[in-house]
Amino acid sequence: MCGRFSLAKSKEELQKRFAVQIKTPVALQYNIAPMQSCAVITNQAPNELQFFQWGLIPSWSIDRSTAMNMINARSESVYQKIPFKHIVKNQRCLVPSDGFFEWRKEGKNKVPYRFNLNNEEAFSYAGLWDSWKNEETGDLVNTFTIITTEANKVVKPVHDRMPVILRKDLEKLWIAEDVTESQTESLLKPYDAEQMYSYAVHRAVNDARNNTPECIQAAPRFYPGETMSLFD
Repeated sequence: MCGRFSLAKSKEELQKRFAVQIKTPVALQYNIAPMQSCAVITNQAPNELQFFQWGLIPSWSIDRSTAMNMINARSESVYQKIPFKHIVKNQRCLVPSDGFFEWRKEGKNKVPYRFNLNNEEAFSYAGLWDSWKNEETGDLVNTFTIITTEANKVVKPVHDRMPVILRKDLEKLWIAEDVTESQTESLLKPYDAEQMYSYAVHRAVNDARNNTPECIQAAPRFYPGETMSLFD
């Protein structure tokens, strides 16, 4: 599962890294949660950074209720399972990021960890997107989901799944119009663990309402107001 990630890069950094146009202001997002709006690059607009809601609403849905249950799509079944099999052929996207979070049970606590690339660059997840029309308001809502795969050895001590991170040189292939199913399917695998690292982060990330630099900072040994026990 991928239920939280970050994209704390400037507009200029994103334009340079992904070779895209950005027509709107870009806010630093330290703690992106489902149902929030965040950056995507779709196969239909490969040279533009757009902002879609995280949580897929298929075009044929009656209402928004599917969104929270479709923040992820499993790579093992994305070509067979409804609704993903209907959009994986021609509605793929890149989801820019600079790290993702998972939680590990440690004693009585769930400790958040952040996973990054060694080079600290922004990267992208393999995603799928769709557009849903709100019949009550007439508004068109663009949404997306992130594809997940089995965890590599960096992520596995914390969680058994991880988002599909695309190699930089293969990003354009994922959103190419003339790509084959076998080509896209070959991209849906765990990222090279040797190119990643992780660390425990500040518990500020536990609250999805927080969007501050603390969310991606290393966890302190002690938090303000806490005291050390002689038995720790």
